[in-house]
Amino acid sequence: MIVNQQNSAERNVVAASRADIGKGNGGYSIIEMLAVAAILVVLTAISIPYAYNYNKLYRTEDQALKIIDMMQEAGQRALTRRRTVRFEIDLTENKMHIIDEPTTGPHQLIRSVDLLPTHEVMVDETPSGITTPSPPDYPVAEFTNDNFGHTKPDGSAVTGNRVWQARYRSNGSVIGPDSTPVPLNATLILWPPKPGDPTVANSLGEVRALTLFAGSGAMKYWKYTGTEFISH
Repeated sequence: MIVNQQNSAERNVVAASRADIGKGNGGYSIIEMLAVAAILVVLTAISIPYAYNYNKLYRTEDQALKIIDMMQEAGQRALTRRRTVRFEIDLTENKMHIIDEPTTGPHQLIRSVDLLPTHEVMVDETPSGITTPSPPDYPVAEFTNDNFGHTKPDGSAVTGNRVWQARYRSNGSVIGPDSTPVPLNATLILWPPKPGDPTVANSLGEVRALTLFAGSGAMKYWKYTGTEFISH
C-alpha cells in the first residue's frame, strides 16, 4: 500500500514537471512576433537608403578596379601567348574588351565586361576644373574610331566603334593603336557627371584616375581629394 502511494506520488511529480516544461516551450505569443516584425521593418527602412548611398559613392571606384583587372589580364595573356593582346574600352557598346591579335588572321574577341552607364560614370572626358595627376602628367586617354576591328565568337566582325585601345606586347610594354609601335603613356579619369550638366563632376570626392606606364604596363590608381589626386 505504501509502495503504491509512493509510485502514485512520483507519477504526479513527473506529470507536473512535464506540464511545466510544456508551458516553457509554448512558443512566442502573437504580440511578441509582431514586435519582432516591426523591428525588422524599421531596420530595413534605415538600411536601404544607407546601402544605396554607399553603392552610389563607390561606383567610380568599382569601375576603376574592374578596368585595372581587365588591363592586368590583357597584359598577362600577352606574356603567356607571346603575342600582342589588346585591351579596349568601347563606348559604342559600353563595354571593355580583351582581344587577341594573332600574327595572321582576324583579331579575336576573348572577353567582354559591361561598363556602368555613362550617366553614372564617365571615362572619355575630363570634368571641369580637374587636371591629370602630376607627376607624371600623362595625357588623358583619347577615344577614336577603331581601325583594327575584331571578330566576335559568333563570327561577326566589329569595326569603327569609338574606343580607347592599349595593346600589350609579349615583352610587357604597351603601345597605342598605331600601325607602327608607339609607347602608350596615358591617364584615364573616371567620374560621376552632374545631372543636367555632363561637364561637371557631381561629387569631387568620387573622381578617380588611372595612369598607364608604357614601358612596363604598370598601373597607378589615384583618388581625388577635392583639390588634388592622391596615389593609392
